[in-house]
Formats: sequence, C-alpha cells, structure tokens
Amino acid sequence: MIRLRWKISGWLVAAAMALPLMTSQALGAEAAETSFSLVALWHQGGWIMWVLAVMSLLGAAFIIYFFVLLRTKQIVPPVFRDDVVKKIRTGTPDDIRTACMYKPCPLSEVVLAGLDCIGDSGKADPAMLKDMLEGEGSRQGSLLQGQTQYLLDIAVISPMVGLLGTVFGMLSAFDAVATDLASAKPMELAQGVSQALTTTAAGLIVGIPAMMFYAYFRGRASNMISTLESASSEVYRAFIERMSA
Repeated sequence: MIRLRWKISGWLVAAAMALPLMTSQALGAEAAETSFSLVALWHQGGWIMWVLAVMSLLGAAFIIYFFVLLRTKQIVPPVFRDDVVKKIRTGTPDDIRTACMYKPCPLSEVVLAGLDCIGDSGKADPAMLKDMLEGEGSRQGSLLQGQTQYLLDIAVISPMVGLLGTVFGMLSAFDAVATDLASAKPMELAQGVSQALTTTAAGLIVGIPAMMFYAYFRGRASNMISTLESASSEVYRAFIERMSA
C-alpha cells in the first residue's frame, strides 16, 4: 500500500514537472508558426522580393492577355471569314477594305495584303499574290509567337533574380563571419541564409508557373497559326476566282 502511494506520488510529481515543459514547447511552436508568415518571408527576402513581385504581376497580366488574344474569334473570326471570302468573290474592293477595317485581326491583314497586290486593275500574277499572302501570314504568325516569348523571358529571368538574392544573402552571412569569427552572432548568420533561401524559393515560384503557361500558350499559338494558314489559302482561292471571272 505504501509503495502504491509512493508510485502515485511520483507520477503526479512527474506530470507536474512535464506540464510546464509541454506548455512552453507548444507556445514555442505556435510562436514559430506565427513568425513563419508571408510578411516575415517578405522582409527576409529584402528588396529582391519587390523585383520578383513586379515580375509576377507582369506574368499574370500576360497570362490574362494571352487567354483573351489566342482565340479563334480574335485571330480568324468565323463570321468575318465567311463574309470577306464572299466579298472577295463578288464584292467591290471598297467593300472588302471596309469589312477588313471593321474587323481588324490577323486575317484582315492578310486580305488587305492581297487586295493591295491586285491593285485597282483587279489582276495580279498568281505566284506573286500567293507569295504576298504567305508573307503577310508568316508575319502575323511571327507576331503571335513572338508575344508569347515574354512569358519565357519572365520564366528564365525570375529564377536568376532569385539566385541574385541568394548571393547577397550568402555574402551577408559570410561577411558576419569574416569580420570577426569570435564575435559572429548566429542570428546574423541565420538572417543571411534565410534571405538566400527565401529569394531562391520566390524566384522559382514566379518562374515555374510562367514556364508552364508559356508552354501552353506556345502550343495554342501554333494552333492559331495553322487556322490562319487555312483561312489564307481560302482567301487565295477566292482572289484567284475573282481574277478569273
């Protein structure tokens, strides 16, 4: 009976001693979790984070722009395609030009190039007309593909900016050691390393989505260019029928 009382007393004492330790550990974990926030990471990254923030905003703006631009209705509108082909076969040059001015798009630029080639006489060498249409179509396709390169630039530059912040952070950490090894403070070392890791992660966070969307929009632009080439061939046949009439 006495031994049982001693065991119970020992358990109570151990629990009483462990409770403050567990409480302090929980509070420490909570404080660490609170300090690990976006605001804290932002301050740790330094001025590099502002550069990456601007690049992320530019990337988001380009993504929204390409979602709006790279559509069939913007490149080769179906209604405009049928209408302008009909006007090329049977309408006047003024009707064709008015339709193109009313609906500016890559296809309308191709039609205007063909219209300028045949001139007022309504006649032109078929080979020259074909080269004119293909040249304008290639130029419009290059413009579409070239615009998507902006996302690639952001995808490539943002990790490099993050690595630049990594270099600055490591320089800050080693500078604290190089000044005086004996008086080097762990807090200064940790701050430099934290800046290095934070900017690296931020650069990758900006660069990886930009690269993914660039790959997507590059394929989408290729599909739009194929659609434009098909419409240009139809426009060429319509011009040939017009000159043969």
